[in-house]
Amino acid sequence: MVELGGIVILGIAAQWLAWKAGVPAILPLILIGLAVGPVAEYFWGHKLINPEYDSETGHGLFAGEGLFHFVELSIAVILFEGGLTLKRSEIKRVGPAIGKLITLGSLVTFIGGGLAAHFVLGLSWQISFLFGALIIVTGPTVIAPILRNVPLNKNVSTVLKWEGILIDPIGALAAVILYDFIRTSMGVQAEGHGAEGFWLETMKQFFLVCTVGFSIGFGFAWGLVKMINNKMIPHYLLNVFTLATVVGSFVFAEVITHHSGLLTVVIMGTAMANMNLKEIKEIYDFKESITVLLIAILFILLSANINVPQLELIDIKMMIVFAIVVFAIRPLGVFLSSYGSDLTTKEKLFVSWVGPRGIVAAGIASLFGLKLTNAGVPGAEFITPLVFLIVLGTVLLNATTARFMSRMLGVQQDSSSGIMIVGGGNASRLIGKYLIDSGRDVMIVDTNAQSVEKCQDLGLPAIQGNVYTDDFKDNFDLLSVGFLFAMTGNDNVNKVAIERLQENFGENGAYRFVSSDEVTSGVIEDPTSTLFSKTDDYINFSEVARDYPQIHEYKMKSKEHFELTMKKIFEKHESIPLFMKSASGTMNTITSEFTPDIHEGDVLVYLGKPLEAEPVEE
Repeated sequence: MVELGGIVILGIAAQWLAWKAGVPAILPLILIGLAVGPVAEYFWGHKLINPEYDSETGHGLFAGEGLFHFVELSIAVILFEGGLTLKRSEIKRVGPAIGKLITLGSLVTFIGGGLAAHFVLGLSWQISFLFGALIIVTGPTVIAPILRNVPLNKNVSTVLKWEGILIDPIGALAAVILYDFIRTSMGVQAEGHGAEGFWLETMKQFFLVCTVGFSIGFGFAWGLVKMINNKMIPHYLLNVFTLATVVGSFVFAEVITHHSGLLTVVIMGTAMANMNLKEIKEIYDFKESITVLLIAILFILLSANINVPQLELIDIKMMIVFAIVVFAIRPLGVFLSSYGSDLTTKEKLFVSWVGPRGIVAAGIASLFGLKLTNAGVPGAEFITPLVFLIVLGTVLLNATTARFMSRMLGVQQDSSSGIMIVGGGNASRLIGKYLIDSGRDVMIVDTNAQSVEKCQDLGLPAIQGNVYTDDFKDNFDLLSVGFLFAMTGNDNVNKVAIERLQENFGENGAYRFVSSDEVTSGVIEDPTSTLFSKTDDYINFSEVARDYPQIHEYKMKSKEHFELTMKKIFEKHESIPLFMKSASGTMNTITSEFTPDIHEGDVLVYLGKPLEAEPVEE
């Protein structure tokens, strides 16, 4: 009871510490697990938390094969969640450098890691290339804290963001397929096939595993999506039913063909991500919450389960492999993948430096290491400590040096100029389109899925979210945001958006529509944060956007000219001033207390009816 409760408490505490320190959660999780496991065993003669039940002492959590089964099911859920992020449309949308990085770069890592493990450590080719497949994965959970805490320019942050998102399921799929191949070849070898029939039988068994994994994974995904879309599952059971289906697909595949379950869940998640399922975000959010808990428990267990003899395997040869992976293989993969791209040499060097391995790599390595070691595969005992060394080493290295390296290489962004628009109405879409055409990063946030879809149909980046419950911190698409526009039709939502999101997304300015009560009373709570005008609330703004759905630019000659133009605008209520754009391209948001320094050639940006060629004072 104490051990089980301790794992949950320590796991969540580690996640909280990671959040406070701004480091990947895997770092404190593994360190705490090692502390209560092999480190405690080394100093006190026994582990404080022993994942495997010891009949002699009567201590431990899982008897027999229980630990393996729990780890397998946990990894299955984590891999399914990873599969949900792999969308075909997103792969098409990324640039060629990112596409090459997750294909050619992964191949370089796979081959380079395998060669390093074989020639430096003397491991078999099978175990060596399994190691190479395991270290392909970076993952969003380890990249996000670095991107959140280091202000990188758009080129670098985009490459690292998409690599982390896309390579997670791809790397996991590669590792699972290679593991299935190893287990298949072991089974064929045990059956006593001769040298001539060995490869033929191995490929037949391997083909069977892949066939089962792909067919069951896709079949379960198609069936579940059909049931959800046809309203055959009540909303309150949606998430737990999905979880049960994932577990069911894993078990069903394993019953048909051993070692096909993990491949099945990756395919199932990827298939669902690319099907027409409106509830995909809700399912993903639930799976993300389950994954946080599973990761917290899983990595305390896996780290604590490492024994002192396994730690003693870490020697100078392993450190050489670590150095080769970090300082040779990663840069080689990045430079080959980005050849001919828009990335500068300094940007390529920084991307080469930042390549932390994450949760999927460590989790799968522990599972495969345990199973292959128990199966008597020579060299399998090296898998877990070697991958854990790569994971801990790269996370520590990148978390402590990323800011320094970005500053030294000059790849930090000058300022966060992106804009988050809360509310996806017609006016928001018009303004968002203008800003994007002007070279600004924009992200529209709305609780309504249809509003989000309308934005996306116009080519506007948009996500579904709730300002009351979501903090959006881990959203890669918001890394460049420094301005916040609250433009919903609900005055309370606008105020809450400013209160909750200003710290993270409004560092350069946070603005909202004036409320209906403020327009009526004429008393503005905070004039400096009133967006565009103190007389135009959401209703007025929407009416102008409906009647004159165009944004115009009007050149100014002097400050007097600007003041006269604004007077005419507010007299007729057919146009609304939005921004002032200088001759150099700098754009300032107009507020009710806007006092610009106007120069000839500056441009007034406004929504509504076109102004006369030259305003004439009456």
